[in-house]
Amino acid sequence: MFTGIVTAIGTVTASEQRGDRHVRIACPYDPAQIAIGASIACSGACMTVVEKGGSAGDSWFSVSVSAESVACTMPGMWDTGSQLNLEQALKLGDELGGHIVTGHVDAVGTLVKRASEGESTRLTIRAPAELAPFIAPKGSITVNGVSLTVNEVADQSDGSVHFGLNIIPHTAEVTTLGALTEGDGVNLEIDTMARYLQRMQALRG
Repeated sequence: MFTGIVTAIGTVTASEQRGDRHVRIACPYDPAQIAIGASIACSGACMTVVEKGGSAGDSWFSVSVSAESVACTMPGMWDTGSQLNLEQALKLGDELGGHIVTGHVDAVGTLVKRASEGESTRLTIRAPAELAPFIAPKGSITVNGVSLTVNEVADQSDGSVHFGLNIIPHTAEVTTLGALTEGDGVNLEIDTMARYLQRMQALRG
């Protein structure tokens, strides 16, 4: 379980296909605080640590990425040189600064527009039709592992939905969202509560 509050940016330094994809990620964490078998969210995808090394501030960990995980996440995410938003799993007693995030990517969206808005950046993202019922103004959504508030929603004629987000300078600086360009894919996870509410309504119907 995670909160969508990114604590570091990691860089894929090695990516090898050996049955599953074996990926090594460099990061500034203290390896003493990373347990083998622990969960780390990598741009919103929950991964299990299988190896680790390095020193505090200059460490690395490795994960095994299944074909299913590769298919469900944004293209190129696991390639060498890719930068990833990282968050270690929530511990009891930790501050819940974002919202409850499971680390399960529901779909890949597309950044359709990027514009300056004051000191902030306005991102407009297209989500596929299957996610449209779960995205609402003032609701929460996770984009590349970052907990964000939806500002506006515009349903499209093909069933997809465009939603707007305001990215403050701090968020742009400490996550990979500041480097997104139009046309880029993004990992999306809908709010857990919205998922259960939709299920309850479906059963009542």
